[in-house]
Amino acid sequence: MTVFDGQTLDGWTTVGGRYDGRAVWTVEDGALVGREGEGHAGGLIYTERDYQDFVIELDAWITYPFDSGVFVRMRPDGKKGAQLTLDYRPRGEVGGIYSDGYYYHNPAPKQDWVLDGWNKVKVRCAGQPMHLSMWLNGVLVTDYLLPEDDGNWAGAGKIGLQVHGGSTAPPTSKVMFRNVRVRELPPEAGKYWNQDKAGLRSLTAAGEAQGWRSMFNGKDLTGWDAAGDGQGYRVSDGVLEFLKDGASPHLATQKDYTDFQLRLDFKIASMANSGLFLRADRSGGNPAFSGCEIQILDDFNWEKETGSKLKPYQFSGGLYGSQAPAVKDALNTLGEWNTYMVTYKGSRIVTVLNGRILYDVETHDLKPEQGAPWKDRAASGFIGLQRHAPGGALDGDVYASFRNLYIREL
Repeated sequence: MTVFDGQTLDGWTTVGGRYDGRAVWTVEDGALVGREGEGHAGGLIYTERDYQDFVIELDAWITYPFDSGVFVRMRPDGKKGAQLTLDYRPRGEVGGIYSDGYYYHNPAPKQDWVLDGWNKVKVRCAGQPMHLSMWLNGVLVTDYLLPEDDGNWAGAGKIGLQVHGGSTAPPTSKVMFRNVRVRELPPEAGKYWNQDKAGLRSLTAAGEAQGWRSMFNGKDLTGWDAAGDGQGYRVSDGVLEFLKDGASPHLATQKDYTDFQLRLDFKIASMANSGLFLRADRSGGNPAFSGCEIQILDDFNWEKETGSKLKPYQFSGGLYGSQAPAVKDALNTLGEWNTYMVTYKGSRIVTVLNGRILYDVETHDLKPEQGAPWKDRAASGFIGLQRHAPGGALDGDVYASFRNLYIREL
């Protein structure tokens, strides 16, 4: 449905979202045009009506050195929408996701932005939390499911277009949009899982359509290989349990993966030590360094019980040997479930623990304290679950549990 008639601002408003401002909006030559207001003031223009799940398509022309963005689910009440950035300047990003801070950095697509001309932009927004996708001139450049349990995502809201403001751009600078169309998606288009009372998830048709696949069937280790003697694992009531007794060092997927978004739940007992291997080389070597490892550890008791001092990257969520988590209180209390959401695309890793972003890093820029330089590591490999025996006494025989393992190849 066309939401801009090319002649008037009917159906649009400059108030009622989260980033109201004093930018000046006009209609010129069939385009919706935005300029800075007095004092380099910026601001958004919004659709008057709210949208929940939708696709918006438009043509955009942004004069240099302006920047802009497409905003989704904007509300005035504190609930958070998000921005898909349109900033092709040297330090900018096209297709980054921003909401009171970056949730997803995406610097590469700006190289494909057409300078001094029209660009075709399409944005898809669906689900809770939002799955945001963006196409630039017909090419998918952003495809990211926002973190679960962030706590404040809006379920619906206005769509906004931006004049950023605060720049030193010449007064002739402007943003222009035309052919603005919105198509609403069917109910539950963004609901990818059903969840039962025990917390176990199952894929919906929408989830399968978006490429999500289960990595664990809840019954046995189909699709996985157990290294070593194969001992130390049990499946019980849909949960994969790591046992104190057994000599297998890890589980490995039978399939190799390159670019993907991965989610899983885990919980640990006192003095647990485990980890998540990514792109580990099947030909051998330590999976933590032939690929990489995201740490799982009892952060609460390890140093006290062992009398040791952990390196910053050894805490839960750390990229082992290379990157410490930026947030140190994201791990839930022992015995409670935690959720990892990891996006690995090209040489960039984003790791989220319980809705908290631990890091969003370009791995080739890291200087590892342990392991080979990242450019020398496997570009594709298995995903693994590390099985270290617990470091102390254990109440029962299970020290780590996993459930709801899903992956979506990118």
